[in-house]
Amino acid sequence: MSKVETLFELPKKMKAVVDYAPGDFRLEEVDVPEIGPGEVLLKVGGCGICAGDIKTFHGAKRIWGGDGQPAYIRPPVVPGHEFYGQVVALGEGASEKYGLSLGDWAVSEQIVPCGQCRFCKRGEYWMCQVHYIYGFFRGEADGAFAEYVRLPKNALNWKLPEDFPLEAAAYVEPLACAIHAVERADIQLEDVVVIAGLGALGLGMLQVARIKNPKLLIGIDIKEKRLELAQKLGADLVLNPAREDVVAKVKELTDGYGCDVYIHASGHPKGVIQGLDMIRKLGRYVEFSVFSEPTTVDWSIIGDVKEIDIRGAHLSPYTYPTAIRLLKEGTVKADEIITHEFPLDEFKKAMEVAEKGEDAIRVVLKP
Repeated sequence: MSKVETLFELPKKMKAVVDYAPGDFRLEEVDVPEIGPGEVLLKVGGCGICAGDIKTFHGAKRIWGGDGQPAYIRPPVVPGHEFYGQVVALGEGASEKYGLSLGDWAVSEQIVPCGQCRFCKRGEYWMCQVHYIYGFFRGEADGAFAEYVRLPKNALNWKLPEDFPLEAAAYVEPLACAIHAVERADIQLEDVVVIAGLGALGLGMLQVARIKNPKLLIGIDIKEKRLELAQKLGADLVLNPAREDVVAKVKELTDGYGCDVYIHASGHPKGVIQGLDMIRKLGRYVEFSVFSEPTTVDWSIIGDVKEIDIRGAHLSPYTYPTAIRLLKEGTVKADEIITHEFPLDEFKKAMEVAEKGEDAIRVVLKP
């Protein structure tokens, strides 16, 4: 048997939310995960509720399969990938591998790459062909809607600095994704940049884009509270498509040309059409959304009309250290983005609040 170091005597059982099927999430008592060589056990400090978790609950075909799409999820599984926690157990070799000690606070990237596929061998681990993501694969990568979470031996783990503000720790994962999307946009100083969708991800993108110092930074959303927050966090201008013609406004501001960069983070099909109409010829469109339904667009706009660069953005490759640094420094602020915290026992209410999004931006479960 391999050696496991523990911070204290671990319990045998824990509370966890278990996803059995669309609409069937249950709070249960399950076994505390056992860890092996190179693995880590965290006592969960908090876990954000992502839009992907809501779509999973509602049976999105992109996740559960259907209409020719294969199922991505393997239930029953514990959801949750936006988590942080305290190191309470270390498998043999894990301390040396990750630079972690018992008692440290840590985060783990949402993907557990296989390390063997073509993409992993090229360093493109975020596109791993196997693609285990916490919260979607029973046994391989159970998530953190639980009191404890196991970090498998191929996980990508990061220690949080001792003076890191733990109240912001659940925002490391969304911010890391936001950084990658902004990097994909290749923002230049003279660019007019539009970020559509000002949820937790969009507000992170906005703050990172502000660091790039474009000529004009515009935020778009239909919720007034989010627009007000976007202005506080660095937007030069905010627009509400429910109140005005945002495409016409952006073209008016750019002598009829359109924005140079459009980053879409709302997950709404209309946001795609809006972006294609709003962006200038030879512009850069970055898509970072999980859609619950297909989007139909006129592809001739992309090629024949405007010759747009369409760039996808997926996960957070090589951005966790930057996300941790920006939050530690206070360059990116999370205090008004993390709006609600709920105990694990109230996960149903927490998911309802997160889905409605009236006053909520990012909701965090705290076991």
